[in-house]
Amino acid sequence: MRFKALLFYLFLCGLWPSSAAAHHRFIVRDTAGLASLQQACATLGCTVVRSIDDGGLNQVFLVTAPLEIDAAVVLAELLNIPGVVNAEQDQAIALVTGLNQTGTVPAGLSDTSSVQYFGASVQNGYVNQPAAQIVRVSEAQNTFHVAGTGIVADIDTGVDPNHPVLQGVLLPGWDFTRDQPGGSEMTDLQPPFTSPSPCADCPAAVVNQSTAAVLDQSTAAVLDGNPQYAAFGHGTMVMGVIHMVAPQAQLLPLKAFQSDGTGRLSDILSAIYFAVRNQANVINMSFDLKTNSHELSKALDYANKQNVICSASVGNDGAMEIVYPAAVQSDVMGVASTSDLDQRSTFSNFGDAIVWVAAPGEAIISTYPFGSYGAAWGTSFSAPFVAGAAALLLDQRPSTNESQAAAAVAHATPIGPDMGNGRLDLVQALAANAGQQSDFCIFEAHHHRKAKIHLGHNKTAAFFFDVKALQGFTGTVDLSVAGLPSNVSADLNPPAITGSGKFVLTLRADDEAQHGSYQLTVTGTSGGLLRSVDIDLRVE
Repeated sequence: MRFKALLFYLFLCGLWPSSAAAHHRFIVRDTAGLASLQQACATLGCTVVRSIDDGGLNQVFLVTAPLEIDAAVVLAELLNIPGVVNAEQDQAIALVTGLNQTGTVPAGLSDTSSVQYFGASVQNGYVNQPAAQIVRVSEAQNTFHVAGTGIVADIDTGVDPNHPVLQGVLLPGWDFTRDQPGGSEMTDLQPPFTSPSPCADCPAAVVNQSTAAVLDQSTAAVLDGNPQYAAFGHGTMVMGVIHMVAPQAQLLPLKAFQSDGTGRLSDILSAIYFAVRNQANVINMSFDLKTNSHELSKALDYANKQNVICSASVGNDGAMEIVYPAAVQSDVMGVASTSDLDQRSTFSNFGDAIVWVAAPGEAIISTYPFGSYGAAWGTSFSAPFVAGAAALLLDQRPSTNESQAAAAVAHATPIGPDMGNGRLDLVQALAANAGQQSDFCIFEAHHHRKAKIHLGHNKTAAFFFDVKALQGFTGTVDLSVAGLPSNVSADLNPPAITGSGKFVLTLRADDEAQHGSYQLTVTGTSGGLLRSVDIDLRVE
């Protein structure tokens, strides 16, 4: 064969590469399996480095060949091997691209007051930021009693495994850049790097424009302007957005990118197959390729058939262009970026061919390495809102698959042309996912995560609720309250609602009411349907 003859010529001429690092990389699908491909490569002079879909069909492999040989020649020879049905060059992928730049530092980054959020102490500016309110995170959690479930994998730069906000839900993950256990991006920090100390009085500073993280000055002084860390923190910030939306979902960090933002398609494919093999329910992909890949589509098809829901960013070039994996709309929900005013971000790509839905992507406050917080701009930080939404949908209906999730998410807020189905609305998505059965929900009118009432002796307190009809529900909901302590009375006005409506719970404590904390449950029943919401009562 031409390939073998050329190898012999290179050997005779002394042109055989002296370094094993000097080689072409190819992704090869061989239906005959590993042994067949290894035998063929032994003849041709190529090397089968590893399996990419290990644990799947074991048909996709990373193959290398000397750089001195033209890549087109290698591809032709690989495709001549019996059993090989596809061969393509491994692509280099960069996270550090696009037009996204920082804007005004969000006020929430300075809101460091601590609040409890599903078992973790977090900054108020993180969980109550404008983006969370726009997509109605807390309202969705309360209305449908969901907080996320299952495993959400993120193919990214890794994560800070010691971040106190994420630590309770993080799984070990895998580092594909080193082919070793763990998905930590902290392993990319090179000596003499030392973790910066928190600087409460330091002004905010821009670390870089690719992840557009805004942090305290001491951190920025270490990382800013160093291309080695151009994408450092990207994965931790993406994970933080998923956690904000779906705080009880487990997070699986799959490190396929270095801290400088470089990665390879072969590692991304390995991460997809790894996620499926390790029971991931959702895969988030905050990156984009401008060149199509047959094997990327095949990997996503495989994930789809295993009922994995996928989200991907559509890119930050501010253009109507085709990018992948967002363009694989049969398997993936592509996510564009919007401002807090529900307008397309100037940096966000657009077009219905890649955008399924949009989500906030400007000044997003999220977790950052060293146990800190940062703010970020980019479609990379819009996509995890949809990944988190998928975890909420699965909490509501465990059987939800990609097409059902996409149909639910499509119930969005219209924001104009070329932006898919509109801007993500978690309440609308969950209502749609409830199915065709007539249903209703009850929630506290001010949409607190868990409402609290303080009640003094001989005092009254009024608490306001909504009953919302879903999927054409027209039945009558009878209302009740349970858990009242002695000497505390309750009045529900009205005691029943037909369809949608509002009601008031009024509580009164007499002189003999015991001091203490109590949990009350407000319940609505209609036929065989029952919906409830809990509130905390403090008698003082």
